[in-house]
Amino acid sequence: MAIESDTRTVIVTGSTRGLGKRIAGQFAENGDNVVICSRSLEDCERVVEEFEGNDGTAYAVEVDVSERSSVENLIDETVDRFGRLDVLVNNAGINIRGPAEELTPEDWQQVIDVNLTGAFFCAQAAGARMIEQGDGGDIVNISSMMGSMGQQDRTPYNTAKGGVNNLTRCLAVEWAEHDIHVNALAPGYIMTEMVEQAQDDTGFDEQDIRDRTPLDRFGTPEEVANCVEFLASKDNFVTGEVLTADGGWTAFGWGCKDN
Repeated sequence: MAIESDTRTVIVTGSTRGLGKRIAGQFAENGDNVVICSRSLEDCERVVEEFEGNDGTAYAVEVDVSERSSVENLIDETVDRFGRLDVLVNNAGINIRGPAEELTPEDWQQVIDVNLTGAFFCAQAAGARMIEQGDGGDIVNISSMMGSMGQQDRTPYNTAKGGVNNLTRCLAVEWAEHDIHVNALAPGYIMTEMVEQAQDDTGFDEQDIRDRTPLDRFGTPEEVANCVEFLASKDNFVTGEVLTADGGWTAFGWGCKDN
């Protein structure tokens, strides 16, 4: 399929809901060709239908990022459809909460496989394709502010996100000679379905987060998408960066505005 020279091809993993869907939607609204992918092809096709009418083209691919062969198929289908790959957004992720001493090996492995190994598999396959194309590219890994701090009942998740941060730095250094920019975005508390579920599971409420956040609110998926758009922009001097978008949470330390 022929594409205009200023139209990019973008893969956003885990893009059928929440942050991933909003990020993919913003690229589509900008006229880019966007690959919607998750473990459910039905969900992907539903989002593609929702995106109809944008200037870009959306395309659905089923993928399990923890399986290398599935990731390779994702890259192949993308290039077969659009002729090239310009941007990868590694957004797919899961969380399993619980005291560290009670986590099963399966709990630990599942979170690491999706959040860290999956990010590596996707970046590795996308990076190889970008190197082959010979004109650079952009990879944005969705991390978390939790990747740079400790927290109760989140050992696998925080550990995986810390790994994503250093994976970002390593790939940025290694692929700089190919003009491939690799950055990470570390959001704080963003109002998504996942956060709403966490509120139900753990019992914290909106005021708890506002008391801990200098900006006194949750972030929005639109704000996250804006940050990703910047990191994936064609012309900047940024690579190997972990951009934190948390409303000032990590700058504030572990304080509370009432204290």
